[in-house]
Amino acid sequence: MSRNPADEALFKEWLETHRGIFFKVTQSFARTATDAAELQQEILLQLWNSVPAYSGKAKASTWIYRVCLNTALAWRRNADRRTARIEPETDVSQLAVNTASPADHVGQQEILEKLYAAIHAMDGFDRALVLLMLDGLPYREIAEVMGVDRNPRRRGADARPQTPRNSDERSHR
Repeated sequence: MSRNPADEALFKEWLETHRGIFFKVTQSFARTATDAAELQQEILLQLWNSVPAYSGKAKASTWIYRVCLNTALAWRRNADRRTARIEPETDVSQLAVNTASPADHVGQQEILEKLYAAIHAMDGFDRALVLLMLDGLPYREIAEVMGVDRNPRRRGADARPQTPRNSDERSHR
């Protein structure tokens, strides 16, 4: 299946510009190099398949995070199936695995390893939420990536019980 040249150019731009997102999501969900390579390949495939659906209404980083996190969450759910596979041997798998993180540049590898160990101990939703918060995304964008309402109070305002305004109303109930 051939792609629109604009889609191909956008995908290449995303790979170059948002490389850190791929690294962080892969490191947060994969425990071994083999897992990281497999997850990276799956993320790139899903991102490639999502390019035609990208309308530009959301920021590119929001779209990429959403695709990456949804792919990683689905990948974790399929752990049993994944363990039976053979490690893929493609150059694409090295995109995020070999990318240096900012912590590597400042000599904080030990701190980074402890952070990823703590992230690995979390369930999928919390893991994704912490990853987005550590990346400094605004709450509005985190809500969009995670597919949740930013202000749950608005949703349930009509369902909340009404509290009496004065003592006379309380005594008659």
